[in-house]
Amino acid sequence: MDIYLQQLPQQLVNGLTLGGVYALIAIGYTMVYGILSMLNFAHGEVYMIGGFIGWWVLYLLSRGNVPIVHASLIISLMIIVAMALSGVLGVIIERFAYRPLRKAPRMNLLLSALGVSIFLQNLVLNYQGAKARSFPVSSLIPENLRVIEAGGVVFSFMRILVIVVAFGLMALLTILIKKTKVGKAMRATAQDTEAATFMGIDVDRIIVLVFLIGSALGGAAGTLVGLLFTQVDYYVGFQAGLKGFTAAVLGGIGNIYGAMIGGILLGLFESLATTFFPATYKDVVAFMILIVVLIFRPWGLMGEKITEKV
Repeated sequence: MDIYLQQLPQQLVNGLTLGGVYALIAIGYTMVYGILSMLNFAHGEVYMIGGFIGWWVLYLLSRGNVPIVHASLIISLMIIVAMALSGVLGVIIERFAYRPLRKAPRMNLLLSALGVSIFLQNLVLNYQGAKARSFPVSSLIPENLRVIEAGGVVFSFMRILVIVVAFGLMALLTILIKKTKVGKAMRATAQDTEAATFMGIDVDRIIVLVFLIGSALGGAAGTLVGLLFTQVDYYVGFQAGLKGFTAAVLGGIGNIYGAMIGGILLGLFESLATTFFPATYKDVVAFMILIVVLIFRPWGLMGEKITEKV
């Protein structure tokens, strides 16, 4: 038991790192579902493309794995460019794959989302190949800053970066939702699309903005994970999409704050599971928790129970 207690602080740090990434992915799912009541299953591939965009920025600003500009500028550009291009990709997906089917049956939207997911995955496979692309992170971070130890807990620079950026982006999103007119319009649209239209809100514009923000956060998560685990490949979007969807359902699909809480809890559950079980069982534990939540509270931890109209 003492061994487990000694590992607990380290696993909590690991869990917060993973949880922040899962939360960013889950927000993309839950924002789209909150307004359109549809699941954007192409979101995992947006995350994957965000990782590749970050890799390309690093590649173009390096020569022989040696950065040609300051590392802080490279990392900042990796995240910013990944967010910008992933956001644009999300807008394009909404415009051409989802908007024409907005009034169609939900099954049509689901099939369209799956089709976009398969298309993007194979597009990246065709142009990038199946081989994983490696991030030469060691060349970005000075050796004396790569690992910081405090009280027996090891903080790698990249874990600190992921936690700071992920929670910083969530804080900015919270301010946007709570304190701005755009955020109020987003909340009104999510509550009642028709009433929001009657009140003069441009619903189409809000939906585009939701796809832009959700996809941008997914792209940021892809780059952060690439920096953390030092590689990205065409298939990472599938696993990340499952985890993000699980986090969204766990917190309450359609609830942004629920997605944040669900992502953080999922990351903590996975990390703590590796303390008591082999690492290969962490996914099993995560999905078992999801099943339990769906059985006893199917609307999620922070979702609202909806009474069906007769």
